[in-house]
Amino acid sequence: MKKIILYFVALVAFCACNNGEQKRFAYRGLAMDLPIQAFVDSLQQRGYAVDSAKTDSAFTRIVMARTGDHYRLMLAQQNGRLQALQENYTLSTNDSTRRFWQQLRDDFEKELGSWPNMPKHGDDHKIAKFETEGGFITLTLENTYRPTLSVLYEVK
Repeated sequence: MKKIILYFVALVAFCACNNGEQKRFAYRGLAMDLPIQAFVDSLQQRGYAVDSAKTDSAFTRIVMARTGDHYRLMLAQQNGRLQALQENYTLSTNDSTRRFWQQLRDDFEKELGSWPNMPKHGDDHKIAKFETEGGFITLTLENTYRPTLSVLYEVK
């Protein structure tokens, strides 16, 4: 009888501690499970504009930019839901991309509280993949003739 009561008390305590809140996968505080139009509208309220020259006519791929930022956003959607978002940075030198990649990696480690999977870890080509409850974040650095740095957010 004591075991049943103890089990019941433990179950009630567990349910009380677990209030059902689940951390949502977000991009800079904006939930990525919003419908695509609401997500785009929220980005436009933050000062981003749709680059119609680079956005396809079916709006499956939407490109957005904001004056003063050193990156463009590319949003991929399917059936009205956001599937992936990628930041493509334009930096001028290999050293600046290396430093910025390391800074982003360190920031994600602190924010997510986890180490990334590093499938590539060279001087000029690095990939760091973080897994969260709602998706994946991939940082990619390619220092070739033209240095490129991108951050990809993918919804599970």
